[in-house]
Amino acid sequence: MRETTGATGEGTRAVRAGLPEPVKNEPTLPGPVFAAHFHLPGDVEGPYTYGRDENPTWTLLERAVGELEAPGQDDVQTLVFASGMAAISSVLFSQLRAGDTVVMPDDGYQALPLVHEQLRAYGIQVRTAPTGGDAQRAVLEGARLLWIETPSNPGLDVCDIRRLVEAAHARGALVAVDNTLATPLGQRPLELGADFSVASGTKQLTGHGDVLLGYVCGRDAQAMTAVRRWRKLVGAIPGPMEAWLAHRSIATLQLRVERQSANALAVAEALRDWPEEFAVRYPGLPADPSYKIASQQMRRFGCVVSFTLPTRARAEHFLDALRLVDDATSFGGVRSTAERRGRWGGDAVPDGFVRFSAGAEDTEDLVADVRRALRESAD
Repeated sequence: MRETTGATGEGTRAVRAGLPEPVKNEPTLPGPVFAAHFHLPGDVEGPYTYGRDENPTWTLLERAVGELEAPGQDDVQTLVFASGMAAISSVLFSQLRAGDTVVMPDDGYQALPLVHEQLRAYGIQVRTAPTGGDAQRAVLEGARLLWIETPSNPGLDVCDIRRLVEAAHARGALVAVDNTLATPLGQRPLELGADFSVASGTKQLTGHGDVLLGYVCGRDAQAMTAVRRWRKLVGAIPGPMEAWLAHRSIATLQLRVERQSANALAVAEALRDWPEEFAVRYPGLPADPSYKIASQQMRRFGCVVSFTLPTRARAEHFLDALRLVDDATSFGGVRSTAERRGRWGGDAVPDGFVRFSAGAEDTEDLVADVRRALRESAD
């Protein structure tokens, strides 16, 4: 296995992450291994026995993600899953038992309320508090697990990971951080003390809008054994082709994140400077309420901008007028997307709230498209 180290730059790590040692006449990144079972004479031994447990294509991807989330840290384990929700569920349902308490954000990912319902059905107490202002800190007493989402989706509030980790650990609680919006090139939760870093690889990690994937990174061997067991029990495994596509895409992650972050900042500045007030949120804006904390724990501020147009009709007209931006859900792709989040009914946002995901288009073209759509939608 050819390893990258913490001493190399992020672009170098992304390009070389998880690659095996070179073999003459073999591809640099071996193709996907499609196998439900492996040749296994005699005693059961070796890493690959059955396709629900392990796969060589997953192994390379897991090493790649681990090298980005925790460079140079050999004690960190990474497991890949069929989706971000599979990864989230694996941590929550492997670590919590009836009678436990979990603290979660009340402004997080849209599917979390469904998770809350299922946790309560299993006899687990769920406490919620906003992400901003480290409000979860006030409801930690007696908790088994603290779940953090920072920046939050879709509101883009940020909390102080290190501060919350210290408070949670002092009370005997584990801490998991949803790192989807930031990516490992934006922040590394394990370095800030978290026990788990969890993310949807569907978004910016893979970046092309064609793969469903999730992952969990963790340092505690016992906790990760439980996560692995959960993956085995529910069969929440990625297909080999999806895993291979994800690994291939990671090579361009640093290039994509740089361009998309620059585009997101440019769009946020254009919206902020517009004559109308749109309640623009982006952690990379110096005037943003989250900027101070974000700048202390994030190296890049992500590809997502949120803002609120005056009415639902104005937001829909704006989205229809965009020429370089697809009206689609999800985020993190090389092609810019935007949507009126209220159409789903699950986020506590105004009717005119727009989540905008900046792609890799030329910055000037993207900003010009946004400005033109704002003008047209105001008519």
